[in-house]
Amino acid sequence: MQIEHIKELITLLDQTSVHEMELETSEFKLSLKKEAAPQLVAQHTPVIQTAPIAAPKPVGETEQEAALTPMPTNLRTITSPMVGTFYSRPAPDKDAYVQVGDRVEAGQIVCILEAMKLFNDVETEISGEIVEILVADGDLVEYGQALFSVK
Repeated sequence: MQIEHIKELITLLDQTSVHEMELETSEFKLSLKKEAAPQLVAQHTPVIQTAPIAAPKPVGETEQEAALTPMPTNLRTITSPMVGTFYSRPAPDKDAYVQVGDRVEAGQIVCILEAMKLFNDVETEISGEIVEILVADGDLVEYGQALFSVK
């Protein structure tokens, strides 16, 4: 393994919530661990409440109403099977694998994740209609992070 690959692994580990990683081949064994983040100590701070300056807008949904609005229960997500960089298309000059409104079937490729210069196809395990793409091209995603909402 080249030193550049090890440096890239260290960078990826540092950018994620993963704290420990091991990689073993017939030629070497690599174990990376990072220290746990320091725990924050809660301190009591007095809260001063004041009257609102302006009355809330009568038209539209307030923030409290929006927070209480239930999320649709018929949505499921396609999640990332690994840590890597998200790409929605096989090449910059090609069309995206899926777009909002597209119907997907189990086993269909929906995106690519790049890790250590290896491009890995991500296949969906569910069927349905893509209603939202939750990440953008070039975003670093973590294991288990939601990538697509499917109805």
